[in-house]
Amino acid sequence: MKNTAALAIVGALLMCLCSLCSGFSVPSEHEETSFWMKSGQENLRRILSLQNNQNRAKNVIIFIGDGMGLSTITSGRIFKGQQRGNSGEEYKLFFEKFPSTGFSKTYNVDRQVPDSAGTATAIFSGVKAQYRMLGLDAKAKYNTCDKNLNENSQLTTIATWAQESGMDTGFVTTTRVTHATPGALYAHTNNRDWECDSNIPAQHRGCVKDIARQLVEDAPGNKFKVIMGGGAGVLGMSSSIADKEVCQRRDGRQLSEYWKEANPGGKLVTNVKELMSVDVANTSKLMGIFSDDHLPYAAVKPDTVPTLANMTLQAIRMLRKNKKGFFLMVEGGKIDLAHHQNHAQLALREVAELDDAVTAAVANVNIDETLVIVTADHSHAFTMNGYPERGNDILGLTESGSSQKYETLSYANGPGFFYHRLNDTNNVNHTWKDLVNDENRKDPFYRHFAARYLKDETHGGEDVGVYAIGPYAHLFRSTFEQNYIAHVVAYAACFKDWPSHCDQAYNRYFYEVSQRIHNSAATTTPALVLMFLGLMAYLL
Repeated sequence: MKNTAALAIVGALLMCLCSLCSGFSVPSEHEETSFWMKSGQENLRRILSLQNNQNRAKNVIIFIGDGMGLSTITSGRIFKGQQRGNSGEEYKLFFEKFPSTGFSKTYNVDRQVPDSAGTATAIFSGVKAQYRMLGLDAKAKYNTCDKNLNENSQLTTIATWAQESGMDTGFVTTTRVTHATPGALYAHTNNRDWECDSNIPAQHRGCVKDIARQLVEDAPGNKFKVIMGGGAGVLGMSSSIADKEVCQRRDGRQLSEYWKEANPGGKLVTNVKELMSVDVANTSKLMGIFSDDHLPYAAVKPDTVPTLANMTLQAIRMLRKNKKGFFLMVEGGKIDLAHHQNHAQLALREVAELDDAVTAAVANVNIDETLVIVTADHSHAFTMNGYPERGNDILGLTESGSSQKYETLSYANGPGFFYHRLNDTNNVNHTWKDLVNDENRKDPFYRHFAARYLKDETHGGEDVGVYAIGPYAHLFRSTFEQNYIAHVVAYAACFKDWPSHCDQAYNRYFYEVSQRIHNSAATTTPALVLMFLGLMAYLL
């Protein structure tokens, strides 16, 4: 507790120092025409010099910034730059330097604006799915388990494909290990909230296992070499959880003990000291559970809890022992949770935490044989607005077009509404709280303005960025459906039974078809039909 308090005080002091400044200094050369001409030419030369990496992706790492939409990346970039004393706008997050980028369309099969369960299922299975459902296609029904229908609707994921190809697999998250994003790797369930048995309606308990049981009892979860995050409660490791919103087991199962018995060469750790002391060479599997619920926010994390970079590095050390390669998923899950409560500062600190983990990962793998992808599952109703001066504190105020200063970062909806609105007034000039002297703005848990009250802020529906480096990263370009990501991974890694660049017959077929189409005067509908039928014949 003392460590947590100390970290909170340090964070508050840092924010206080920032608030004393009117802004951050802007490099003087940015006013010179010659600077921008040189900058543009250097970037052009860099792009022209890029060579496509067509090696097999022996290893694949997917980083998911949960809720990390483009407005979050932009403000996170400025925030991290300003933390380093720069004006911020010219800064780049590490993953923004990756050579290949594209945009992913995030909608669910049944929702214009998605949730994490449906989007993560699309990313990992290659099939778009429904809102709030994990590992099942669109035939299955939400919140209702039909055993036969579920069996016919089950989707396999990158985790299974990698395991069947002889690779080791694992995941790291700052949320519960049973939360939506990691759950989509291994679970098949009609409701993402069915994380432990007590959350499943009585009539469905015999139809589907809770997500925690699926993780430790069933493939592909029981084959993971690395599992790290929070969620001691859902695993039955803790019987005295203060937060009643955390799913607590009623069946008495201690799934962590089950995992240990099933994996006698494995190691279960619960703090950063134990994690970093693991003898990787003599450990067959590693489970790290560091909190009853989600992990604490990076801004107030006690020193007993590992950083996302700590967990990522130990995961890589465990997985790279396999000469056939590995697949690792790393989630910065608390970006999303911070946004849901309008905690903009916390969200941006979580972006920095994720970026640090990406930096550490790339420094510890051979990028010639490792495909690294950074993306988000969805965006948020979060905006960077006004016309603040260059170098203005990204968490600060602007007054463009208004008689009253307002925040650069705000939300379309969420719980921040009532903090900012003054009660019982319709005076347009005095409707909102005066923020200039509001000391609460220094607090990491301060809520930014929301235009409409909701208990939880909603997601945003716009496309999200995809950033990639390594083998076949160049296949991420333009705008594509979110499920495409899994297909690129399978192609680059040459997964067993998947069409890939390792399959000469597959490549020869497409080369011949493309040549025929190219040589024809126009691509006709019959030609496209023949191409499709030929592909189906090859695959089947």
